[in-house]
Amino acid sequence: MSIDYCQPEFDVIRDQDRCIQCRACERQCANEVHFFDPKRGIMRADESKCVDCQRCVSICPTHALKIVKNPNQLKENLNWSQQTIYEVYRQAESGGVLLSSMGNPAKPPIYWDKMLINASQVTNPSIDPLREPMETKVSLGKKPEKITRDENGKLVTKRPPHIDLSVPIMFSAMSYGSISYNAHESLARAATELGICYNTGEGGLHKDFYKYGKNTIVQVASGRFGVHKDFLMAGCAIEIKMGQGAKPGIGGHLPGTKIGAEVSATRMIPQGSDAISPAPHHDIYSIEDLRQLVFSLKEASNYTKPVIVKIAAVHNVAAIASGVARSGADIISIDGFRGGTGAAPTRIRDNVGIPIELALASVDQRLREEGIRDQVSIIVGGSIRSSADVVKAIALGADCCYIATSALMALGCHLCRTCQTGKCNWGIATQRPDLVKRLNPDEGTRRLVNLVTAWTHEIKEMMGGMGINSIEALKGNRLMLRGIGLSDRELKILGIGHAGE
Repeated sequence: MSIDYCQPEFDVIRDQDRCIQCRACERQCANEVHFFDPKRGIMRADESKCVDCQRCVSICPTHALKIVKNPNQLKENLNWSQQTIYEVYRQAESGGVLLSSMGNPAKPPIYWDKMLINASQVTNPSIDPLREPMETKVSLGKKPEKITRDENGKLVTKRPPHIDLSVPIMFSAMSYGSISYNAHESLARAATELGICYNTGEGGLHKDFYKYGKNTIVQVASGRFGVHKDFLMAGCAIEIKMGQGAKPGIGGHLPGTKIGAEVSATRMIPQGSDAISPAPHHDIYSIEDLRQLVFSLKEASNYTKPVIVKIAAVHNVAAIASGVARSGADIISIDGFRGGTGAAPTRIRDNVGIPIELALASVDQRLREEGIRDQVSIIVGGSIRSSADVVKAIALGADCCYIATSALMALGCHLCRTCQTGKCNWGIATQRPDLVKRLNPDEGTRRLVNLVTAWTHEIKEMMGGMGINSIEALKGNRLMLRGIGLSDRELKILGIGHAGE
């Protein structure tokens, strides 16, 4: 028998005096951590299966449970952390690639936390958003470069197709299959109620959700899952996924265990088969090829919908974005290296790509220098955690922000980072019917609406404090930001001054 060198990551602490053996923890745990010991007449736990999803802790009626980090530690070594050693052990045992879910948890700087927002005082008074109008609406798409009038002198107001949003926030791409039917329904209904959009991800669009089309962005990825004319016509915009922040340069993989009958029909692939997206689009090897797909999709949708091109934040992202802007795309979406995912190779997730803050600043600056900034709108994603992050992103040059992990947290996600197993105890990243039903779409919709509503109030408050009354006036206004604890090089890339300057 081989030795398991990796100790359980967590300890399950049970207060036996409080435990009433109701066995709710056993019924609620998809990972089969808890079990009843009839000989001793007590509940016990197999900690090796625990992922710290906190379902049992939340559900226990007598608060008898705690999940704590296992205090057992290997000998301290600054070069070889315990996590690094355990990863070597796991690969030596399995011979496989390490997989991880959600965003990059590593130590590189979070630049949002190193930027502060300016505020008005005397000469430029602040604005009270409770008593004065505050415009949070945004319109995504190509902007006219100048005012034009017809032969009668009237303003020409006709414009290319746009996405109109009540607030500069959208729910990012999460495919049906990677997340549950109930999670998708919650996102679609909340987006509709809020007057924003959600993104189908690369898994097609379930037939039940076509009715939310005015608030739906449909995605075309390398696997072309679920892509057909009705799908393209169903949404308000079409997104071409070229890259993803959590795994730049590689494709996607949804295990066959998640491809049930409904997912199979939606994705148009055999039930039980793995859904593998190749790393490249096999018809795109240049900006000219990308341009052909952009206009093929515009042609297929009768030029009624804007086309978004989604790229990962990588070291030459500004040059890439410049090419995308010239491809005919209406909107560029940039996904930073802290972006979430249902599953990614751990080494890719933690070591490839760059922070969204630096990518956004460099792209906005490059497009302005080339005089083509108005030809495209910019959406950014990749660990947008709060309304303050949204405000800072817009001041750096974004038109809008994608949120995904924070939206899943609103639905109950506890970041246990085991989405790839399909055993999500909160009914989000799973296709098991018994687990899916744990997420009530009515409750999920309410919580998502509450989250974005709260952020909207805070955005208005921060704008008012800056003496700004519209998102458009905030966009690219880097004078409203100051860095703290950043090098001169970092400040130069971000295009902001240091605090105190």
